[in-house]
Amino acid sequence: MPQLILDSGGLSHLARRRSHSAGLIATFQYNGLWPPTVPTVVLAESLTGRPRMDVPVSRLLKLCEVADRVPRSAARRAGELRALAKRGSAVDAILVALAEPGGAVLTSDLADMRALAAHADNVHVYHI
Repeated sequence: MPQLILDSGGLSHLARRRSHSAGLIATFQYNGLWPPTVPTVVLAESLTGRPRMDVPVSRLLKLCEVADRVPRSAARRAGELRALAKRGSAVDAILVALAEPGGAVLTSDLADMRALAAHADNVHVYHI
């Protein structure tokens, strides 16, 4: 089943609870891509350890599936995607690998995600 994966920019954007965020969530729900998956590596990029600062993200995470582990197969695929794209961070590549096949990534890093997704199996990239 296709899934939506959030990167740190996507997670932060949706957590702000603006009208644009509500529209995106409604679109993802309509297309069967909700709830999204947030790998724990994204939490490391998104959380500060300061409860007051982290409240919006923590609130949104209650609506998400948090992936505690990256399967070995996804890690290997991420390495392959990085080598093919010749760009992107390890975290970005993991997100694209987890979205395969037929899933999507919501990102603020359009260039790197598109480069990685160009080598992936039917992964769509949504820019916030």
